Amino acid sequence: MRKYEAIRISECGVVCGVTWYNRDNLNMKNKTTWIVVAVVAVVLLYAWSSYNSFVGKNEAVNGQWAQVETQYQRRLDLIPNLVNSVQGAMKQEKEVFLAIADARTKYGSAKTVDEKAAAATGVESALSRLLVVMENYPQLKSVDAVQTLMAQLEGTENRVSVERGRFNDMVKDLDMSIKRFPSNIVASIFGFKERAYFEAAKGAEEAPKVNF
Repeated sequence: MRKYEAIRISECGVVCGVTWYNRDNLNMKNKTTWIVVAVVAVVLLYAWSSYNSFVGKNEAVNGQWAQVETQYQRRLDLIPNLVNSVQGAMKQEKEVFLAIADARTKYGSAKTVDEKAAAATGVESALSRLLVVMENYPQLKSVDAVQTLMAQLEGTENRVSVERGRFNDMVKDLDMSIKRFPSNIVASIFGFKERAYFEAAKGAEEAPKVNF
């Protein structure tokens, strides 16, 4: 087979010249073009897949945070009832009640997930302090309303712990994807940011003890 091929170039039926082409060079250029097209296609496919993955994981984190908030709201609803049931016997503990009221207000005014997580930590701290102080009032053990509220609060705290753990697991999954190469490039291009873990207040790793 001939390596070179002559191609006549004519205009209006008149031969203008002859150009010689290297068939191997043409084949090499075609192969290179297809390789470049294939690489670009793979990169675009990976970027599209990674983007959808980030969107899904980010929404999963948001959805799980909604579950955490549901349990927080239940706890916030229980706290005023508990306060009303015990403050008659604890009139001198005004500072404790003010701390709880302030913590609930801060949670209600928080806007972002990080702000709500920080405010929830404040609620936990204030509530734990109330429960510790309540241990000094043995007469409250005989109040049925207090005992019922404490049992409900204990169940809520357990659910908060479970949902918060799931939230942190989902945040870990998202953050790992954002940090890893090459998905970190896609995350940077589309503006996906690491999400913050929920960190409980120091000493609040466990649900508050209610067996006072």
